[in-house]
Amino acid sequence: MLEKEETKQKKPRKKQDKEAESKAEAEKPKSGKKEELPEQENVAEAAESKHKKAKTEEPSKTEEAKVEDKPAEALPAPPEARPTEEPRRRDKELWGVLHIYSSKNNTILHVTDLTGCETLSVKSGGMMVKAQREEASPYAAMQAALRIAEEIKDKGITGLHIKVRAPGGHNGPRYPGKGAQSAIRAISRSGLVIGRIEDVTPMPYGGCRPKGGKRGRRV
Repeated sequence: MLEKEETKQKKPRKKQDKEAESKAEAEKPKSGKKEELPEQENVAEAAESKHKKAKTEEPSKTEEAKVEDKPAEALPAPPEARPTEEPRRRDKELWGVLHIYSSKNNTILHVTDLTGCETLSVKSGGMMVKAQREEASPYAAMQAALRIAEEIKDKGITGLHIKVRAPGGHNGPRYPGKGAQSAIRAISRSGLVIGRIEDVTPMPYGGCRPKGGKRGRRV
């Protein structure tokens, strides 16, 4: 009988122990959360305080910067303080004037600057051939034009304005010889840019009486 009573007494103790352990386990996480909450709140409060300080400091910095910028914009910087910019290199186009004198006897090519004061190169048909009868030929004019184009390119000329002249005047012919056209073609094929082509043959306006007599020139 005594043994049965002891067993009856032991059973409720086990239940009580289990209930105590369950309560302890249930209380452990609750107690842990309660301990962690104040730490998290402290971290959040610190972050908010930093953010507020940053907001309060930013406008003051911007205001100082604006105050410092105003005198710099109003007053021009000294020449020494200004940044020196390198000049841009541009491919300059240098132009010249080609004067072509073409007659029955010869073709003369004369290149000057735009003002006409400085001579850059001179060639003629007589410098290209040996026979005197071939000086006014288109071949001699073409060879002279090619030679003169090479010299001009070495000096940096990239374009030419052409002025064609015949003997003209009172007694001379008003139309250029055979070499003018071939010289212009050779210049255009050499790679130089041709601007404008003018006829500058001198024309008489009154003045001396042309030869030929009363009945005109006998042909």
